[in-house]
Amino acid sequence: MHINEFNQPIGESLPGHTPGERPSAALLSGRYCRLEKLSAARHGADLYAVYGPDSPLQNWTYLSLNPVAGVAELDALLQRLEQSADPYYFVIIDQADGRAVGTMALQRTDTANRVIEVGWVIYSERLKRSRIATEAQFLLAQYVFETLRYRRYEWKCDALNQASCRAAERLGFRFEGIFRQAVVYKGRNRDTAWFAMLDADWPQVKQRMQRWLAEGNFDEQGRQRVPLQEIK
Repeated sequence: MHINEFNQPIGESLPGHTPGERPSAALLSGRYCRLEKLSAARHGADLYAVYGPDSPLQNWTYLSLNPVAGVAELDALLQRLEQSADPYYFVIIDQADGRAVGTMALQRTDTANRVIEVGWVIYSERLKRSRIATEAQFLLAQYVFETLRYRRYEWKCDALNQASCRAAERLGFRFEGIFRQAVVYKGRNRDTAWFAMLDADWPQVKQRMQRWLAEGNFDEQGRQRVPLQEIK
């Protein structure tokens, strides 16, 4: 803790602090997946399985949008997402077959304070609970802290969405509280759970995730040997 000349506690000094840059990456590559900037023309056909009418309705309960009714509606949606600078959308590509299997975005970019949030995480059924999903989150966090050099990385969700809350903590985000009556969506109230990861947290989180993602942590069927939560 620092004390000023009036004997008041004040925050740590940040000499040389400058505003951050906005996300602009076209490609982030990993062992099992890669993240590409969303392209309606390039990714639309694959994403129909993720956003289309056959997508399980329970996947959309805690999202502000619903599955599209058809190809034309999906194309219009993806065109809007492609043109968006904030949120800045990525598509998750399975390295094994080159297919798009989900999307995620960096949003609410606060360049002045170097704060940014992950959002619009929409996974196909094949992506859920897979090492691809975890590596995609790893690649995005690595980009936030090591390329953009942001100080704070946020995860927010409906406080009733227990799957999202568990995922945030599993990935190394820390629960910070609930903002009551923060959002109205789909005609109902949302209390928002806030989680965050700081630049000081990242080295340890990175080490844990790299150890979990190592090939030796998976058997021949691709099943994990040690859960991420048990890696210290």
